Amino acid sequence: MKQWELQCSRCSAKLPFRYQDMKCTCGGTLLVSYDLNHVAQTFTKASLGQRYPSMWRYHELLPIHDPAHIVSLGEGWTPLLRLPDWESKLSLKRLWIKREEQNPTGSFKSRGFSVAVSLLKQAGATKAAVPSNGNAASALAAYAGRAGIQAFVFIPMDCPSLIVDECPMYGATTVLVDGFIHDAAAIIESGRKDQGWVNVGTLKEPGRVEGKKTMGLELAEQLDWTLPDVIIYPTGGGSGIIGMWKAFLELKTLGFISGDMPRFVCVQEEGCQPIVDGLMHSLGGTSAINTASTPVEERIIPNPTGMRVPNPPDLELLLSIIKQSGGTAIAVSKEQIAQATHSLGSEGISSSPEGAATWAAMLVLSDRGWLRPTDSVVLFNTSHAMKYAKLGASAAIPIIRTYDEFMLYRSI
Repeated sequence: MKQWELQCSRCSAKLPFRYQDMKCTCGGTLLVSYDLNHVAQTFTKASLGQRYPSMWRYHELLPIHDPAHIVSLGEGWTPLLRLPDWESKLSLKRLWIKREEQNPTGSFKSRGFSVAVSLLKQAGATKAAVPSNGNAASALAAYAGRAGIQAFVFIPMDCPSLIVDECPMYGATTVLVDGFIHDAAAIIESGRKDQGWVNVGTLKEPGRVEGKKTMGLELAEQLDWTLPDVIIYPTGGGSGIIGMWKAFLELKTLGFISGDMPRFVCVQEEGCQPIVDGLMHSLGGTSAINTASTPVEERIIPNPTGMRVPNPPDLELLLSIIKQSGGTAIAVSKEQIAQATHSLGSEGISSSPEGAATWAAMLVLSDRGWLRPTDSVVLFNTSHAMKYAKLGASAAIPIIRTYDEFMLYRSI
């Protein structure tokens, strides 16, 4: 086998590595598969101890041929903060929060786009486009700016204004979309061939999953190669869940870890909860925890966050990971998220709505007995609160509905 190739998550078919079109003919998602015997020659616990504390310490498990192609702003190796007082309050063995808000662009998206943009550079690409609820847009903008690649970001018009205004600062062509993230994605697909864009949306290319995977590699190393019992993670498109699951499987094969996999908890917000609903449907309502009291047809679409993804690119794969791990999916309310934001703030942690949602979910899971006194638990705070401060958006950023309107704007 070459140093890496692609393997279908559904039918296990193996294909040569490529930079786009990550769907197998069976409908499954293509993920990077490594020659782990080759990796093991240099990737050892001893060697890691001598390496710089960034996510690129795991370079053997990232699909970049030449270090000269790496586009980095210093991402990864974020703090893992233990919360002993809350361990006592909630009767948990251990409780940590992984502080992804300390990444260079203020969110965990830095990891995925460091690899995705490195792959663009490796492939000689000159233009990239992404549909985003916010943080992915600013991350692409920053990393593409660093690499000298033109970035085009398409963002729902109700997204946080500070994130929207951040993108042009990095040099990205920034457009607001009158619709949701899937409407933004449709615009990119309409213009992809004409514009020469590489679509770096979730699961549209191999790099973002691989970058998110480093959260799992890093977590295992920070816990001295002992996995937690539970990981509670805010989930929209799901590349982080897929990446961490993949990381743990690779570490098991390499002999770095053993024992049970963590139980994955996918957290969503009431009103946009396809994973919660999908799990309830597939298992007869027994393995998902839904705190919503409002019927589905009457729910109000929640505020834009990374969790607001009505159609995850591979829902089947996400449900499979949850089931295999013995995990669950949970929807929490806007009010619960707001309360959790204040709770984390009192601990000195600036949390995004997504990060606060994991805290709210933890409280529900603890109250219902799903979390056990023997459990060690890790929450992920994926971004900081100030990105979501409510200020007026720049009037200079256009609002569109279709690709034709984008072209009209570009001609003015």
